[in-house]
Amino acid sequence: MRSTPSLPFRVLTHNIRYATPSPFKGERPWNERKQLLLNELHYNTRFGSDTFICLQEVLHNQIVDILTGLNSKSNSKSSSLDWAFIGVGRDDGQQAGEYAPIFYQPSVWTLQSRETVWLSETPSKPSKSWDAASTRIVTIGVFTHQKTGNTVIAMNTHLDDQGSRSRLEAARIIRSKIHEYQTGDYGGLISGSFLSGDLNSEEDQEAYQDLTGSGDLLDTFKLVEPLQQYGNTNTFTGFGYESEPAKRIDYVLLASGGNQEWRVDGYSVLANRFDDGVFNSDHRAVVADVMLLG
Repeated sequence: MRSTPSLPFRVLTHNIRYATPSPFKGERPWNERKQLLLNELHYNTRFGSDTFICLQEVLHNQIVDILTGLNSKSNSKSSSLDWAFIGVGRDDGQQAGEYAPIFYQPSVWTLQSRETVWLSETPSKPSKSWDAASTRIVTIGVFTHQKTGNTVIAMNTHLDDQGSRSRLEAARIIRSKIHEYQTGDYGGLISGSFLSGDLNSEEDQEAYQDLTGSGDLLDTFKLVEPLQQYGNTNTFTGFGYESEPAKRIDYVLLASGGNQEWRVDGYSVLANRFDDGVFNSDHRAVVADVMLLG
């Protein structure tokens, strides 16, 4: 039976909007947005070295910019970087296409294993299935917290924006992976598992209903009293000119059952535009402060 101290940590998830060469009306190019995003990441991880940063729609050049920016304040005398990441480009399993990366600090978390699963009928290779408009993936990492010994399964995804069937099937694949890890080689070691990402699914729609209605996953938004939440509710805003309404489609979900006992100490949806009028993305970041109970 697992016996480890309690562990508080933070999960920040943000669809940062890929670096398109043809911005929408109201959208600034990545070169004008990237420092605003980095400021968000720096500020929200400044005193939380146990944070996981989970991003979506990240092209390889954005990976380079973000990793460089996160490590820009690293101690130059240190032989190891402050931040590293796991994840691959969805189009070829290397650097092509969008990543769903998970950034972490190797001085805090030891990476035990990593996996990319394609959310399709052929999950071990780049592919798409059903009615998906794009290739979709989930990034999975097994991390052990060095101070407490807690082992956490971190999962990050971005589900299809067009295909209802593909979102439902993707949710089922993700739940099956959670069960696989809970009963596999790491099963006796897992302290907790979480899923972050842009599900492109509202509460009454297929993916959210499958993930949470099954009882396998709990929505951090619903585990904090409304009066104790900070910021906005909607996580998708657009760039100010879309006909699509604002909505909540980005989540941090916690796996339930087994050895996993959680407490959610904080939940927030951060602003993505300030007085300068520049959107750092068409999505807002979601931040959940969670506690794994020993």
